Amino acid sequence: MTVPTGRRERKKAATRQKIADTALRLFLERGYDAVGIRDVAAEADVAVTTLFSHFASKEALVFEQDDNFEQRLTQAVTDRAPHEPLIPALRREILAMVRHCTADGSAPIYRMIDESRALREYEESMRLRHAESLATAIAADPGLPRTATACRTIARFVIDAYALAREAADPQAAVDEIFRMIEAAWEAA
Repeated sequence: MTVPTGRRERKKAATRQKIADTALRLFLERGYDAVGIRDVAAEADVAVTTLFSHFASKEALVFEQDDNFEQRLTQAVTDRAPHEPLIPALRREILAMVRHCTADGSAPIYRMIDESRALREYEESMRLRHAESLATAIAADPGLPRTATACRTIARFVIDAYALAREAADPQAAVDEIFRMIEAAWEAA
């Protein structure tokens, strides 16, 4: 995520972060379903309209890094060094993301997501959107001449690799194993 440069942008980013942090704290303390949007807005000391100017839904409060995740994945494709193979670049980014999300303190968040049907459904729709963005970035790279189907398939595999590795007992080993399969699929395409 880019760092806001102007005062107004910094204040806006700080307000967004304050709302997200407040929401997550309340959700973990009281339970996701027990906390309403008005509760979050009141606790964060913002108007409900301000909250909705930063987040489209209650579920989006939990996944406040969603845009950053999607951007990092597409940048792994577009910003890789000339002649750098695609799959190792994606593996490196997924591994960094998995390490971040399996750090201490994240288990209660994922437990909350697993326990909420609304959050699970939101996460699934997010993953599909991320896969489409990633597929578009792969397909747009002239050095990667693959069919749209191959690009979409690999993108889905990469997104699923993140979810599977995040849940594994040994996330690094899971990333290694999954990406060997993704590499084979990419070569077969």
